[in-house]
Amino acid sequence: MFSKILIANRGEIAVRIIRACKEMGVATVAVYSEADAGALHVALADESYCIGAPEASDSYLNENRIISTALLSGAQAIHPGYGFLSENAHFARLCRKNGIVFIGPDPENMERLSDKAVLKELMRDAGLSVIPGTQAVSSLEEAKKAAGKIGYPVMLKACAGGGGRGIRLIRSEAELDDAYMQATAEAASAFGDGSVYLEKYIFPARHIELQILADEAGDVVCLGERDCSLQRRNQKLIEETPSPAVSEAQRRDIMDAAVNAVKRIGYVGAGTLEFLYDKEGNFWFMEMNVRLQVEHCVTEMLTGIDLVKWQIRIAAGIPLSFCQADVPLVGSAIECRINATGCGTLKMLHVPGGPFVRFDTCLVAGTVVTPYYDSLLGKLVVHAKTREEALRKLRAALCELVIEGIPTNVEEQLRIVSDKRFASGDYDLTFMGSR
Repeated sequence: MFSKILIANRGEIAVRIIRACKEMGVATVAVYSEADAGALHVALADESYCIGAPEASDSYLNENRIISTALLSGAQAIHPGYGFLSENAHFARLCRKNGIVFIGPDPENMERLSDKAVLKELMRDAGLSVIPGTQAVSSLEEAKKAAGKIGYPVMLKACAGGGGRGIRLIRSEAELDDAYMQATAEAASAFGDGSVYLEKYIFPARHIELQILADEAGDVVCLGERDCSLQRRNQKLIEETPSPAVSEAQRRDIMDAAVNAVKRIGYVGAGTLEFLYDKEGNFWFMEMNVRLQVEHCVTEMLTGIDLVKWQIRIAAGIPLSFCQADVPLVGSAIECRINATGCGTLKMLHVPGGPFVRFDTCLVAGTVVTPYYDSLLGKLVVHAKTREEALRKLRAALCELVIEGIPTNVEEQLRIVSDKRFASGDYDLTFMGSR
């Protein structure tokens, strides 16, 4: 096991990783930008180092400074969290070159699985149903020809995408010219890779993802599914597990299929397989995220399995100590993402309490929300024996949560979870568009 880990991230996920390390008896190193000098993760870590200006490109994306800090501090491993460098094969390779363990998949696997169009071919060969589509298209003309063959409407997606960026819904050829230019430019800016591919638009559908853990010995377990259909502009707002739309038989089948597929591709680490689930009950594979998901904690609440600790153990070569039959999927867990809707300084924070209520956050009195980073302030998660009870617990927790000085989406989240359609479980990806 590692004795010291550097966390190459910020915000609530940096705090989450530091807590896991402390519970494991592992020393932690925080890196921070000038804008984050007073941040909670800086105070909680055993050592903290400023690595640059507020802009992410000068700090949290500065590979050389992060590697230098790891070497200076004597950290044996780097945990990238999510976002920033978490899916950067070049950074993972740079870690290895300097004798540092990257807590995530090896760079070769990351490169192989990062191209979503190529990944879909691998998953098709592994037995999953894959949305009809293309590999990377090299030009607008090629995109038009492919879209005509697939049939409109189609989705235009960044090959190296994530976080809802580089995605466009195209309903007719007339929309393709502008959408292609916008998507490729957005993808190049966000990921340094402007390549895009097309796939058939599945409608109506729910967004279902399956959490897996895989060790070096080839053992793979699936920790159930998450329903992530509550989204606005491809950004998730609420996640729950299990999905109210998936039957027990369907759950067993898709979990088995996911485990078999991950074994076939030889993946090691924590990962998430994402699917569209159509009205006929079919699961269509979309992509795989080779990192920790923002919404990992809702799975932890349901199963009691600490995903961050297991990420670290797997990276240290420790095999899984449990099998599929040992994974409890009992009750219902629901998570609301609490986002800032503007900048501000935190004047007061009251966190809801009670059994099976969790709030992962980086907020402390005086926290300043700046325009430099994403808007996530925290994740409010509850667990109960039934979905109905979990919803009541979540509404109560949202009513109790107080964040003064920073504008947030708390009231909107309360309206959503109080909506009769959401409460019934009869919702899909169109929900926010219908409000």
